[in-house]
Amino acid sequence: MNNLENLNILITGASGGIGTSLSKTFASTNANLFLVGSTEEKISKLRDEVLHRDNINYFAVDLSQRENVSKFCDSIIEEYGGISVIINNAGITEDSIFMRMSDSAWDKVFAINLNASMLICRKFIRGMIKNKWGRIVNISSVVASTGNPGQSNYVATKGALNGLTKSLALEVATRGVTVNCISPGFIDTAMTAKLTDDQKLKITERIPMGRMGTGNDISSLVLFLVGNEASYITGQNIHVNGGLYLP
Repeated sequence: MNNLENLNILITGASGGIGTSLSKTFASTNANLFLVGSTEEKISKLRDEVLHRDNINYFAVDLSQRENVSKFCDSIIEEYGGISVIINNAGITEDSIFMRMSDSAWDKVFAINLNASMLICRKFIRGMIKNKWGRIVNISSVVASTGNPGQSNYVATKGALNGLTKSLALEVATRGVTVNCISPGFIDTAMTAKLTDDQKLKITERIPMGRMGTGNDISSLVLFLVGNEASYITGQNIHVNGGLYLP
């Protein structure tokens, strides 16, 4: 379906639940992959789960630090010429009710969930415009649309990411570059695996389809969005939530 061979594709948060699914999906395309995780330990585990190939590159980058993000992007441009497809998937939570939320919890979530995505897009967008082709997919969340108590920082970052997606899409629409957002609902990952059986039951009871989503539900849509078949889709926030929220 998608001919992505030899394209440079960057995936952040590549070692997480959705990230691992994205990595495996795109490893089958013969694209040049640049997979970013937060620690060497996570990257080592991801390498064991995905593939050992010359065109799959693994990086441990602390995305909470602007300097690290900038240096990483500059090194990719210098050594590989740039990135054609960006998948901003990295994200963390530091939950607390708003009146007790610390400045550090607020700042760290913004640094990784929003600022790193902005910096990465800004670094590589010029090359996409020059080549008159590029794809950006930002992974947001259903809670950006619904709100969620105890997650004001997380929700704020995802809402801002949705807005960034729309504005950037309009700026580069005539240059062959599309920018879209995906808002997953509850996805069966290591994060949701920590929930109790009672918590999982209450969640699935709210989902019309009666189940949580899988990583493949997200990665298959990303694969479509970065292909030429989706070249007329831009500035969209696509919800994948089993009917939990209908915009």
